[in-house]
Amino acid sequence: MKINQNFSNLAENYLFSTVGAKVSAYQKAHPESKVIKLSIGDVTRPLAPAVIEAMHRAVDDLSHAERFKGYGPDRYCYGYDALIDSIKSSYAKKGVALSSDEIFISDGAKSDLGNILDLFSADNTVLVPDPVYPVYVDTNVMAGRRILFANADEQNGFLPMPDKKVKADIIYICSPNNPTGAAYNREQLKAWVDYAIASDALILYDAAYEYFIQDPDLPRSVFEIEGARDCAVEICSYSKTAGFTGVRCGYTVVPNTLKREGFSLSRLWARRQSTKFNGASYIAQMGAAAVFTEEGEKEIAANIDYYRGNARRIAACLDSLGIWYTGGKNSPYLWMKCPRGMNSWEFFDYLLENANVVGTPGSGFGKNGEGFFRLTAFGTHENTEEACQRMRELLK
Repeated sequence: MKINQNFSNLAENYLFSTVGAKVSAYQKAHPESKVIKLSIGDVTRPLAPAVIEAMHRAVDDLSHAERFKGYGPDRYCYGYDALIDSIKSSYAKKGVALSSDEIFISDGAKSDLGNILDLFSADNTVLVPDPVYPVYVDTNVMAGRRILFANADEQNGFLPMPDKKVKADIIYICSPNNPTGAAYNREQLKAWVDYAIASDALILYDAAYEYFIQDPDLPRSVFEIEGARDCAVEICSYSKTAGFTGVRCGYTVVPNTLKREGFSLSRLWARRQSTKFNGASYIAQMGAAAVFTEEGEKEIAANIDYYRGNARRIAACLDSLGIWYTGGKNSPYLWMKCPRGMNSWEFFDYLLENANVVGTPGSGFGKNGEGFFRLTAFGTHENTEEACQRMRELLK
């Protein structure tokens, strides 16, 4: 028996595990301290009433023999009609028409972002932005793929554009971006679509934060861009849209027109999923089906507005301190430049020890993240305001 030696090329611990361990050690040594976490992107608002009601009905279904559900629908997507139809309706509002067999239900975006790589040879070259959500890199390191980086920095507003001299087979794009909060406009995203088509490449488009977009000039789906159906897969999540971080449900859109080497990627993905996945739970799917109803959208919009309020609080704090940042307007993340010339982990320790506030060191997202720091808007109003006041006093 041999081990996959590619795992030896990974960092010993996942970034957020390292952050959590450092915070736990500090709290154990200082039990009297009130530590406020603006680090991990976990939500704090309760699920929308429409979602809760739908989940209660689903639980009731499971208690009656005539309405009981076991395994999900035995078909390509493992999704119930109510959920599939709600997703199609949501895309229609963005001007995107989908067919039911292009939508695949999952237990969240993170799983599909890694699992979809099963479809592709390890010989493919992958292009990811730097800084980047660690899953994009780690899953490809595990497979032994060659990874190239598109440099995102202060000069380009952390929105790298394609370089025709670089040849990549798989391209990761997240917009609004995690960790930087930066978002591509239509013209910029069209440049990436054109680049992918010219290179016969595939875009894996992470749209986990699309519901935070308010600017009409920013697309919420890659399929709003002409040509994207021939070069892109879109991976979505209810985690941030509807607070499903603990419920687990998402979906991936694989257009029927998307083909490579004579293979339909949607059919390959269906075959992969039927072998390795049994679908999200009935209760989770029924809750998700309520998200894009008229009442559900009003309620989740209120929760997202709550987090937008936190983003405005943090942005105002950074503005008052004269600290450069991106994000916060169409994203729940704010990507700030570390003050006083500190590197990312130095600032992490300084902020934790002197203000009892936790963020995420930018260097954990790649070499271009060094000297930067991520804060999230997913806390409570009270904790966010208190964290901002502590930072103002510490950094003034």
